[in-house]
Amino acid sequence: MASRGRAEIMTKFPTMHQRVVDELGRRIVGGAWGPGDPLPVEDALAAGIGVSRGVLREAVKSLVAKGMLRVRPRTGTRVLPPEQWNHLDRDVLRWKQAEDAAALLRDTGELRRIVEPEAARLAAERAGPDDVRVLYEALAAMEAAAAAPGRAGYVEADIAFHRALLDAGGNRLLGSLGRAVDIALEHSFAVSTRTPGAVEASLPGHRAVVRAVEARDPAAAAAAVLAIIESAEREIVRSPARPDDTG
Repeated sequence: MASRGRAEIMTKFPTMHQRVVDELGRRIVGGAWGPGDPLPVEDALAAGIGVSRGVLREAVKSLVAKGMLRVRPRTGTRVLPPEQWNHLDRDVLRWKQAEDAAALLRDTGELRRIVEPEAARLAAERAGPDDVRVLYEALAAMEAAAAAPGRAGYVEADIAFHRALLDAGGNRLLGSLGRAVDIALEHSFAVSTRTPGAVEASLPGHRAVVRAVEARDPAAAAAAVLAIIESAEREIVRSPARPDDTG
């Protein structure tokens, strides 16, 4: 059993560096050290985790880059407040999901309301034939997954659809944002699609988005995306997979 556990850790974290980054990141997000708190002295922390000081230092550098730690000569290594963290970092999103899934769902829904309707407007104004083709391909993948046993691959296809929509507007920052929040979208879609009938109910809205983009109707595209988001929010509230507290 112990050897299997070690194998699972190695599969998830192929390097010791990544394992230590994950260990420290989870502790910070979980509140083991609050904003302004110093990390334990290097020797003690490295020994407690079971790594060398060199590995620990490299992990600390990674968390500094994520905006979670600050290193100063006299004050040592201290935790920065969450307002300074890079909340679009994939690791930070993953740690937030594990620690407070309800808050991540709320933040994801709010971000989608702010971004996706305007992204759909841009897509309807700017999308070329290739962009529309990619949207239709993503829609076809969603439909195929919805009909498959266990709906295998549906969430992945749904994410691909929304990423393609952000790309279709030709704004590279929006496209990068879509790729950055994959983990948040995956978590949100996995919860919202667990309600019986939710998958089937979502498909017409996605078809409406593609048709509005193809017809170059920005208002219809924005309205169709907003309807998808609002429906997903309702499904999250009803979903058997949702966290206990979505407020």
